[in-house]
Amino acid sequence: MSHDKIDIPGLLSRMPLFSAMSADDLTQIAEATREKRLRKGEMLFQRGDQPKGFYYVIFGQIKLAFSSPQGNEKVVEILGPHQSFGEAVLFMDKPYPVFAESLADTLLLHVARDAVFEQIDHDPGFSRRMLAGMAIRLHSMVRDVESYSLRSSTQRVIGYLLQQAHAEPCQDTQLVIDLPTSKQIIASRLNLTPETLSRIFNDLSTHKLITVQGKQITLHDIDKLRHYDA
Repeated sequence: MSHDKIDIPGLLSRMPLFSAMSADDLTQIAEATREKRLRKGEMLFQRGDQPKGFYYVIFGQIKLAFSSPQGNEKVVEILGPHQSFGEAVLFMDKPYPVFAESLADTLLLHVARDAVFEQIDHDPGFSRRMLAGMAIRLHSMVRDVESYSLRSSTQRVIGYLLQQAHAEPCQDTQLVIDLPTSKQIIASRLNLTPETLSRIFNDLSTHKLITVQGKQITLHDIDKLRHYDA
């Protein structure tokens, strides 16, 4: 992992949350921001730790998850470049409800809590942008719950593959995608067991809709895959 000096003010200015901020305010935020580099498999924080700010992913991948009393891991979210996390917990005055682990070599920015609160106190626009970001995250979680409740296991997997492919509704050409993380983590994210995910991949392969080679998956016909009903 490179340890070159990074341009923190420049990176902050490209974040939607800080995009409308004055140069002086941006400088103050940058002074309260630190870079955090993680190796693959390294923990960022544990469930129960007290938050001291929020994070923004420059490159790499972060897994947010928790362990059940039975010892099973449930992946809540997988975050990649240009995504932030931890904002909502700042306002709850409670410890993290999940743990965060890097899935690849990762570079993060950590924006200190006090700097965020100072900005909220004198910039209503900043407050609105932060609320908008948290609302988007909430709507995404509601869609996840709806998907788990109303869609079949196969529909969830197909939806995930199409999301990774960024497939257009009318697209029927072949596409090759690379899964961003392990099949075990993807299964947990989709509220499936690894065995169920493997069975669905095998079923879709048998119907010549996909070909699986490790983390690389070829989608042979986007339209047929979208309308497949097991």
